[in-house]
Amino acid sequence: MSRREQEPWKVASLDEVLALARAMEQEAIEGYRSLCLRMQRENRPDLASVFEKLIAEETSHLDSVARWQEAVGSPSTPARTLDEPLFDDEGAALVAPELLDAYKAFSMAVRNEERAFVFWTYVAAHAPSEEIKAAAERMAREELGHVATLRRERRKAFHSLRSSAIRSQGADIGALELELSVKLREKARQAPAEDATELQALADSAQERSTAVATGAIQSGAVPAAPSGISDRLVPLCEFLLDSYLLLAEQATDGDRQQSLQEAAGAVLRTLYAVRKIP
Repeated sequence: MSRREQEPWKVASLDEVLALARAMEQEAIEGYRSLCLRMQRENRPDLASVFEKLIAEETSHLDSVARWQEAVGSPSTPARTLDEPLFDDEGAALVAPELLDAYKAFSMAVRNEERAFVFWTYVAAHAPSEEIKAAAERMAREELGHVATLRRERRKAFHSLRSSAIRSQGADIGALELELSVKLREKARQAPAEDATELQALADSAQERSTAVATGAIQSGAVPAAPSGISDRLVPLCEFLLDSYLLLAEQATDGDRQQSLQEAAGAVLRTLYAVRKIP
């Protein structure tokens, strides 16, 4: 999220929330459609089919927003759009198609959904009314669900690409959260004061999750082993923890356990976003 005086996440009505949601989904559809057409021109039907799947996913999101607008009598014509687009093709429209694969395409889609999730959490945090806050929180939950879906597709693409065998020894989520806390505090010591405060708060949150896992307050379970050396770098560590929580949440049969895992996933996702934006 860009830092500027006129924050794009401040909205004044439910109509505006839904108009922004609709604009964001349409923006993503147009972006993926452009990439799909390019892959067709470049004779890459394998990648064209990936982008067709992403178009279908975003179209279903758009239909959901349209039904919500209809249900509450909100105008379908956008009252406002974002000053800066959230969708980013990350250079896919320019890079040689030989350098793209399904894993990279889904990775781009995952990061776009993560940005949308963070956007809606900001809208909720700055909401001037309970109605707007509830609507923004609903959008954030839906975006987190989209993140889970696309990360699942990305995992499939990764295993297909690498033909990786699943390791039998699972990762220790609590220990990795503690390592995340340590790494965040190290980064905070090197960061400007504004960023250091945020990093310290995220470190405290990671330490609390580590304790919650150790005491059973967050009930973890079997996940794949962490790749070698992952704890040495913040972004891969956050990525792995996020995938692990989302995987466990998908497998959970108890509602309370699923909610706690989803909340942990949301917290790690916010950490991942913060780490990426801070030099």
